[in-house]
Amino acid sequence: MKNVILIGFMGTGKSSCGRVLAHQLGFRFVDLDRAIERRWHITIPEMFSRYGEEYFREKERIMVKEYAGRKHIVLATGGGTVKNAENVALLKTTGAIVCLTATPEVILSRTNRPGRRPVLDAKEKELGDRLLAVKALMEERRYLYDCADYQVDTGEKTPLQVAQEIMGYMKRIS
Repeated sequence: MKNVILIGFMGTGKSSCGRVLAHQLGFRFVDLDRAIERRWHITIPEMFSRYGEEYFREKERIMVKEYAGRKHIVLATGGGTVKNAENVALLKTTGAIVCLTATPEVILSRTNRPGRRPVLDAKEKELGDRLLAVKALMEERRYLYDCADYQVDTGEKTPLQVAQEIMGYMKRIS
């Protein structure tokens, strides 16, 4: 069975659903952001603060290349990983790309702690309202997720329900 690559906006459940899915499939779960933090011994917010987004995106590209060559993984990408066409091309070679979605209100409820989402925090500072920031970023990134092979709305589902839906899709394409 192919790898499963989870993409989507922040707060859609890539990490929580990915862990459950990996367990169900007997695959290894990899959270790309956590892998970056472990490799460079710095949190993503600190990386953005000290070195900027481009520095982070370069580290992200390195890790995508590394994990694209592995088998039997569920890879939860960061919300902006698919901003880079090279990342998308590599990820498509290694597995099925599944986009997780949710409404802006659901995302707001899942990302309401400032300081953990640098891109969202910056947009909120610019616009003065976190929900407006979520909506603006979702609109900016909407087209990025068109590369997905399959899509699941996570808003009203548990991680187990999402995992089961993705497993059904993976069986259909195998």
